[in-house]
Formats: sequence, structure tokens, C-alpha cells
Amino acid sequence: MEIFDAHCDVLMKMFIDPDISFINSDKLHITKRGLLDEGGKVQCFAIYIPEKVHPDMRFQAALAMVDIFHEKILSEPEMKFIKTKADIESLKEKEIGAMLTLEGCDCIGNDLLKLKTLIHLGVSSVGLTWNHANLVADGALETRGGGLTGFGTEVVALLNEKSIWCDLSHLSEAGFWDTLKLAKFPIASHSNAYQLCPHPRNLKDGQIKALLQKNGVIGVTFVPQFLANGPVTIKDILKHIEHICSLGGERQIGLGSDFDGIDHMVEKLTSYKDYHNLINELNRLYTSEFVKGLLFDNFTRNFPLEKEIS
Repeated sequence: MEIFDAHCDVLMKMFIDPDISFINSDKLHITKRGLLDEGGKVQCFAIYIPEKVHPDMRFQAALAMVDIFHEKILSEPEMKFIKTKADIESLKEKEIGAMLTLEGCDCIGNDLLKLKTLIHLGVSSVGLTWNHANLVADGALETRGGGLTGFGTEVVALLNEKSIWCDLSHLSEAGFWDTLKLAKFPIASHSNAYQLCPHPRNLKDGQIKALLQKNGVIGVTFVPQFLANGPVTIKDILKHIEHICSLGGERQIGLGSDFDGIDHMVEKLTSYKDYHNLINELNRLYTSEFVKGLLFDNFTRNFPLEKEIS
């Protein structure tokens, strides 16, 4: 079955270690070989700038990751750049769509032109923060717990104007609510249910319901500490899927693995090459229509159409 995975950190690993090959490196959770073998159809590649990068060099680092995306990922003949819904719909058999996303606006500082530049370069989804504060908003682990800043409202307005997904994963709770009021195209690319696992990165039931009401999609993530305490299995992923569906998310739930951004893994789901273990469990428990939606259709259906004609 075809898979739309809404988040990974391959670009970060390839930025840190330029010798890593995307084709089949054992240093990556997601490789071209893995995508081909497991039915990968659309993979989102995040621009995430490691905290150790000096603030003055973060935009340069973002541009370097865009270059890696083009030179080492899109250079593979099977990989096709996804910027519009039409690009997804036109993918042929054995072609894999590669989408460029931004995880955290730290690299733009307070310069909207830098964000516009990244959008011109093909970024299709923008997460406003990582875990801490920046000039856009506070992240989920920022003890201050502040919301969207004045500059942050300008960022969200730009995303609305350009028909770009506004990713609410990683935001503080106040930032989530401030942003959801303004965003036309909200998603949570890699977040789970706080009710099942009370981690600050997870979404409370009220947040999930509100995001669903704004036609957003939630990508259930494979980060063990966002799933449960102690050893984590595929059953824990299924519990979060069930919970989000119980809140009305049957057609607004997808997957955002966070592969290559995590060090500890779910049992029997240690890389993209293990996706079939999750799919087998899904097929055993749910209808083919639901599984197809979860794996691919729900995120694809939600991708902003307006971008094609703007």
C-alpha cells in the first residue's frame, strides 16, 4: 500500500555527515531502497537546524539542507519534487514524491524575506517552532508557555497567503491556540494523544477536536516517549490511532514517523523497512478504506489545492 509519511529528519543527518548516501545507508532510517521496498509514495523531508548551529549560521544551514535535498535526494531518478497536489496525483508507478518542509522558524529570525525565500525554494509545510522559543512563538518545552508573537502572526498570514501547511506540532499550548485561530491550512505532522501519554509534545483532546474541526490532519508519530512509558510496541501506535479516531479523526489521521530524528525505536518498527509490520497490523484490524486513508489519502486530500493556481 502507498505511504504518505509527514515527517522525517534525513536532511539533518545528511547535513551533519556529508558522506551518508541516501540510496541505502545503514546510518539512515529512511533510504531510497526502503521507500521503494515498502511502498513509500510521498515522503516529507524536514529542514531542522540542530541547536548547536550558531544562530547567525542557521539560515545558511537551511539553504545547505535545501541543496542536499536537490543534489542527493531529487537527483535519484525515482524521486520527484512535490510542490502541488497535482504533483502528487501525477506520480507514476515506482515514482516517489519528495516534499520539503521546515521544522521550526529559528533559521529565519525576524526576517519574513527568509521565509519567503524558503517557500520560493519549494517548502510546502512550515512548523513554527521546535521545542523551545523563537521569535515566532514558544515551543512545547519552553517553561514560559507563551503564545504567538506579533511577528508570528505575520508568519501565519504569509503561510495563508501562499497556501502553505502551518504545522502545529512542537508549539506550546498557548501557541497552538493562537495559531489555530489564524491558520487556514493547519496540520500536526507528528504528534500523539496527551490523554494516552501526557508528554508536553502531545495534543490534548480539546486541541485534537479543534484541529479536526478546522479540517486539519494529525500525523501519529513513532517517537517512543510520545507513545507510552517503558517498552513501546506497534500496539501503542494503534492505541493513539484509535483514540484520535474516537474524537472524530477517522478521515483526518495520518502518519508522521519522525524517522532519523529519534534514537530509540518502537519494537518491530526500527526503520522505514519495517513499515510492513505496522501495515500488517492495520490490515488485520481495520477496513482497507480506513487503512488507505491513514497511510496516504488523508494527508493527500488535505494538501492545499489553492497553491496550484496562486
